[in-house]
Amino acid sequence: MIKSMTGYGKAEAAAQHRKITVEIRSLNSKQLDMSVRIPQVYRPLEYEVRNRIGKAVQRGKVDVYINVETDTAAIPVTINRELFMNYYSVLKGISDQMEEQGRGMDPALMAAILKMPDVVTGESGEVSDSERTALLGAVDKALEAFDAFRTQEGQTLIADLLDRIGKIETLRKAVEPFEARRVNLIKERIRENIASVGVQVDENRLEQEMIFYVEKLDVTEEKVRLDNHCRYFREVAAQEENAGRKLGFIAQEMGREINTLGSKANDSDMQKTVVMMKDELEKIKEQVLNIL
Repeated sequence: MIKSMTGYGKAEAAAQHRKITVEIRSLNSKQLDMSVRIPQVYRPLEYEVRNRIGKAVQRGKVDVYINVETDTAAIPVTINRELFMNYYSVLKGISDQMEEQGRGMDPALMAAILKMPDVVTGESGEVSDSERTALLGAVDKALEAFDAFRTQEGQTLIADLLDRIGKIETLRKAVEPFEARRVNLIKERIRENIASVGVQVDENRLEQEMIFYVEKLDVTEEKVRLDNHCRYFREVAAQEENAGRKLGFIAQEMGREINTLGSKANDSDMQKTVVMMKDELEKIKEQVLNIL
């Protein structure tokens, strides 16, 4: 099944008092290039998340966004009373000194104490089993949506590519009438050039040389190889998964045959047809870069 490297998937999950959202986006890239944005509380699970996504995505520039929304009303808050009183005693002493100097007590004393390290703590930073299950479940669901997106895009891409392969095959066949005509034109042109010079030539030798010259311009092998490459392109597209690189290599080989055919054309109509084939091939090469 042909898949695109462009993809998007999103999923949500709930765990205790948290809502977890996972988004996965990707663009084309030769290798796997993954960026993961994950909340600090879930950092211990980052490697597991990366490993799971990497195996499913395989290739592409991938951005993963994991967001968590917390119901703050449900979070238990603990105040360390002993630590609070220690901070209070120190700051109260400073405040009393300030009062003796006529400066008055700092009204922000209580706020300052509450901001001291470890005075006010929320719940434990450890990730519970239920949260881990919810997070990884959301990742799996996002990957399912992501894969479905890639599959749909891949079908659109391959339909366009096969249509262009068909155009190249049609243009290749259109070369044949021009190919048959050009042999006589080449021979006539050679004879006209010789006649314009006004020299006597051995007709037998001239005929042999013209046959040799025409044989060098024969494009039968190029046409056969180009047909084989087009056929192989269709086979790979129909039978193989993750065929992007292989289809790219086949397109390169097609380009070799089309270029050689153009260099041997020696006919304006043939060259116009070759240019049209090159145009279709360039579009194929661009689209193949988006295939996984």
